[in-house]
Amino acid sequence: MEMERSLAVVQSMGRQKPVYGISELIDAAGSRATAYRILERLRELGLVVETKRRGYFAIRSSAFQPYHVWVKLLPSLAALRRARYFGRAYDESDVNRARGLLGGGMVTLDYRAYELTKLQTPYTLYIYAADQNEAANSLQSTGFSEGKKGRVAVLPGGYGDTDLRNEIQRVYLDSLAAGGRNTLDAIALDILYGDQLEVRGEFPVHMVLKVREELLP
Repeated sequence: MEMERSLAVVQSMGRQKPVYGISELIDAAGSRATAYRILERLRELGLVVETKRRGYFAIRSSAFQPYHVWVKLLPSLAALRRARYFGRAYDESDVNRARGLLGGGMVTLDYRAYELTKLQTPYTLYIYAADQNEAANSLQSTGFSEGKKGRVAVLPGGYGDTDLRNEIQRVYLDSLAAGGRNTLDAIALDILYGDQLEVRGEFPVHMVLKVREELLP
């Protein structure tokens, strides 16, 4: 299965690094052609984060989760890949305005994780919308512009709906899928709400100890 092949090759590259060179992927894949096929597949899955340096790329930390956990992250990765970003003043006022306009949507990641854990100061408002286009039109009609620098991210509904019955699980999976600083939120949720999680990821011990220390001084 190509999906498993892609993950197997990535995980064979060893411990996660901030940035990888295409030459490393070629060595792991066995050929240039295979490496580029795998890289394209990883992009399709939302696991590659592009860098400004030609020939270099970053891989989301969620790619290094065990496969049985990773398959549960597919809805989150699909939603994140299709996120649309909007900004108006590009400060906290955008978040407050958007919450008023899109009040019916489910908030996830940064802001909801902070409300649940009080661990990290949130930055981007991620919100699921039943109709992404309608939500985008509502924002744009009040002066928001679409662009990657926006602090409001509208996620398409339908990708995480099977887990909306358990909001904490949804926020946890989204945080785990997003990786980066969101991994710390996932760890905090795991520590505080582990008994409410049916799917749980694996984390480096030093990161768990760091988060536990910050949560329980």
